[in-house]
Amino acid sequence: MSKRIRKAVFPVAGLGTRFLPATKAVPKEMLTVVDRPVLQHVVDEAREAGIEHFIFVTGRNKGVIEDHFDIAYELEDTLKKRGKIKEYDALIADLPPAGAASFTRQQAPLGLGHAVWCAREIVGDEPFAVLLPDMVTLGNGPKKSRCLAQAVEAYEAHGGNVIAVEEVPPEETHQYGIVSVGESFGSAFEITGMVEKPPRGTAPSNLMISGRYILQPEIFDILAKGEKGAGGEIQLTDGMVTLSGSQAFHGVRFDGKTYDTGSKLGFLAANLAFGLTRPDIADGLRAEIAKLLG
Repeated sequence: MSKRIRKAVFPVAGLGTRFLPATKAVPKEMLTVVDRPVLQHVVDEAREAGIEHFIFVTGRNKGVIEDHFDIAYELEDTLKKRGKIKEYDALIADLPPAGAASFTRQQAPLGLGHAVWCAREIVGDEPFAVLLPDMVTLGNGPKKSRCLAQAVEAYEAHGGNVIAVEEVPPEETHQYGIVSVGESFGSAFEITGMVEKPPRGTAPSNLMISGRYILQPEIFDILAKGEKGAGGEIQLTDGMVTLSGSQAFHGVRFDGKTYDTGSKLGFLAANLAFGLTRPDIADGLRAEIAKLLG
């Protein structure tokens, strides 16, 4: 029987240079999509998928992330004294249980693979999830489940390692990690190969790796070798390619939409998409969009 996925790793050490000057003092993960930080949306997704332990791989000047997932006594006390119980309850609901959040440092920007490796002692000898904090997801279908929940479902059916994927236009495949497709099992399929940012016209499919992974702990031994790939960094995709030589990998086609908030256009699109799901502002937002479009 496959071990249950209890832990998730969030690599949050990036500098956010694409959003300067906004990220000079505010971590990019704390920029808001509507009224919730990007990272809070991603943690919400992990909770929905049954994650119990949240592991944040941080860097310098990211202390505000740790503060966000802690109590804020003065604020909470003020809300209670002013009778703002709804707001107080919302703050408390967002907090992980005591001891359920861990923070470790990635001292140097050596790549996503290195960031994941930094969490090895906290993860231990069990399968785990990785969620890229720039990517926020909205699910389709009757259950509206977000991406990691669908990946966990595929893991429970097939075991091994699971990568969530999403279709992209063929002319954009050079911007992403891309998978090769083998035998299909409904929304899931066997992954027969992976390549990081293939040159234009060489991608094996148009299915991009969408930033949600379920990995077996043997990946840490591979990442420990520190072998550098694209961009002179330790790439997680390269580690997964090596691991696929001895373990099965399955892909799951995410029934929904992923927004890359690490890009300006993706960030704006995410705000619109999430805003339109909110009953309290959706009608007003549609009216404002209509005015802007003339």
